[in-house]
Order: sequence, then structure tokens, then C-alpha cells
Amino acid sequence: MLSTLTDPNQAYQWVYTHIRPYIPATRITGIAVGNELFTGGGGDTTLVTYLVPAMVSIHAALVRLGLNQYIQISTPNSLAVLEESFPPSAGSFRPELNSIMPQYLQFLAATKAPFWINAYPYFAYKDDPSKIPLDYVLFNPNPGMVDPNTKLRYDNMLYAQVDAVIFAMAKMGFGGLEVRVSETGWPSRGDENEIGASLENAAIYNRNLMRRQLRNEGTPLRPNMKLEIYVFALFNEDMKPGPTSERNYGLFQPDGTMAYNVGFSALSSTTSSTSSASISLTSNATPVIFLFEFF
Repeated sequence: MLSTLTDPNQAYQWVYTHIRPYIPATRITGIAVGNELFTGGGGDTTLVTYLVPAMVSIHAALVRLGLNQYIQISTPNSLAVLEESFPPSAGSFRPELNSIMPQYLQFLAATKAPFWINAYPYFAYKDDPSKIPLDYVLFNPNPGMVDPNTKLRYDNMLYAQVDAVIFAMAKMGFGGLEVRVSETGWPSRGDENEIGASLENAAIYNRNLMRRQLRNEGTPLRPNMKLEIYVFALFNEDMKPGPTSERNYGLFQPDGTMAYNVGFSALSSTTSSTSSASISLTSNATPVIFLFEFF
């Protein structure tokens, strides 16, 4: 639909039909335009040429309907948009994105929208388990690593990945943009070669992640700005193709039973004295947002 939505009239009709009727009963806070298009998500690399024009048209439709103050427009990006990500201060975008990425960042700056990154420490661990400490990717206590250029200490990979994106944007002149994690998670099952995919590791990753969210943490580069994170996913996608892990990122099975217990009640009760936030499966849940995909 991207090429169609570059037409302001078509974008207005789309927003008028698919967004406006559901507000305010549904709290819609963002529209994801495409998914990982800068790195070929969807299999068609020509789609990226329509991305920013479509975002501009959709935003104009929100303005016309008086909804732009409630809804932000962005696009989720894979970590593959980075040419370098370690140490975080070396973060830079891939050279082939040098012409299109500034257009996207300029749109985000003009509309005060965040840069969305899909960040999965699991993939890094799976690809190199002998060199990457499991505790470092699971948010467990560990020595961590120190960026030799900034002297900032990182005790988990997710925050390091986010700060690498911030450094990459700064090198293009957009260091003030917010970064949000549009997807992260850990599979509870995997194939034989998918090292680390287990119920235990999935529960530890998501439980530790939620503890961090309840503390309103920021990254070492931006310690006073809470990092907003979307957890992938609420339900296992049992009909999804690909390796076994792709069907096992959910906290729940498709029939609604738990895939594993991430410890909502315990997390909520143990943090109630230090945080006004609470974790629940109601419409009032604020610290962690679960990501659904609709096709």
C-alpha cells in the first residue's frame, strides 16, 4: 500500500476509515508504516522510495483530522540498518542508506516522532555463544563492558544496541531524536541449532526486562530518559513459517494458556513501593506494551 499512500487523498481516506472511528475508545498512539524496509523487509527494496512520502501523507491526514497530537508516525527498523554497533559510540548507518536515512530522520525531527528499532540480543548470542556472555544478554548480573570512547558501562546488550542507534543518528545531525524499542523478546523453543532458545531463558529475559521498565530506566547514554519498549510477543504464532523459534516468542499459547510464567503478579507486588507503574494484562498496563502483528 505504500505507493498508494503517497497520495494525500488516499492517505486521508485510509486514516479516516481505519483510525478515526476507533478513537478515543481505542488508545492508538502510533502508526508503523512498513516494517524493516531499510533492510529489505517484505522482500522489495524499491518500497523504501515510497516510505517517507507515505509517512508525510499519513501525518498530514492526522493533522487534518486533529489526531496528530495523539498519534506518532514512524517505521520499525532492524538492527541491520547499522554498519557498526560495537562499541556503541562507533554506531553508524550503512553507507547505502546515506541518501534516504536523512530524509526519514528529518521527518521524525519535524513531527517529534521516535526512531523505532527492533532489537534482539538473542540473535547475537545465538550466532556467537562462545564469545557473548549469556548473562550479558539476559540482563542478569555480570561484569558488563565499558565503551572505550565514552567510558560508559553497559551491563546488558539491549541498551548498548539502543545507544549505538543514538550515536548513528547523531553522526547524521539528529542526536536529539528519541529511540524506542519497537520489538524485543526471546524464544521459548527453537531448533537444535538455535542455541539459547528455551523456556528458562525466555522467562529470565522478559522478567528482567520488565523489572528494568518498572524502574523507568534509561540507557547509559540517556540515563534520565526512560526507554520505552514493546515486547514481542503476547501470543505464539503457531502457523508462522521459518525456524521453530519464530513460532515461540509469545508469553501465551494461541489458545490463551501460558507458554511460561513471566511473573506478572510478583513483579507488580515487589515494585509497588518504588514505582507507580504496574504490570497487568488489562487496558491500564503502561510499562510494557505487547506487540501484535496483523496480516
